[in-house]
Amino acid sequence: MKMQSNFLCALTLFLTASFGMLHAQDNNVNTEFGVKGGFNMSNLYGSGDDVDDNNVLYGFNAGVYATLPISDFIAIQPEILFTTKGAEFEYNNAFASGNTKFKLNYIEVPLLVRVNVTKNFNIHAGGYASYLVSSKVTGNGTFDFDQDIDRDDLNKFDAGIAAGVGVDFDPISIGVRYNYGLTTVGKERTVGGTTITIPDAKNSNLTVYLSYKLN
Repeated sequence: MKMQSNFLCALTLFLTASFGMLHAQDNNVNTEFGVKGGFNMSNLYGSGDDVDDNNVLYGFNAGVYATLPISDFIAIQPEILFTTKGAEFEYNNAFASGNTKFKLNYIEVPLLVRVNVTKNFNIHAGGYASYLVSSKVTGNGTFDFDQDIDRDDLNKFDAGIAAGVGVDFDPISIGVRYNYGLTTVGKERTVGGTTITIPDAKNSNLTVYLSYKLN
């Protein structure tokens, strides 16, 4: 099974069981403002392809968040993050060996619905929108290079869905979240009368995060 598929299946099962428990809980979700950061495992997937564990690029995210209650156990949670995405490709043949990293840096704004199943455990899901601030490709091995990519050659906006779980140890929380991109990273262009998209792929990102409540 793929790492991301396992996470989403487990989350779906947990969501189904958890909503049946909510009425038995007497827990409040409070207004929070804080900072957060995490460790990213990013990848790209093509049209019709499953997300797998190949070509994972490791990176990070950091930013701020707010938790705004709308009931005793449900809140809206907006965030503003700087996050890294992309993929790493390895090659090894008779002529060359090494790796190439395709790096994408975004300002990302997730908007999530957070449900406190218990006082110290939450599930959250929603969507995100991102703006591409920089991009580059680097290589190590037989060929070494470090080259910026013109952002005009890529889609500057990305959007997708997000879901995760968190554990709260006031004022610190830890959690896991998966983002599934719905927007192609590359732009359509016409070459020799043929319309192509380079790269014809979308973002996939699994993150482990730590947050700290400031209020």
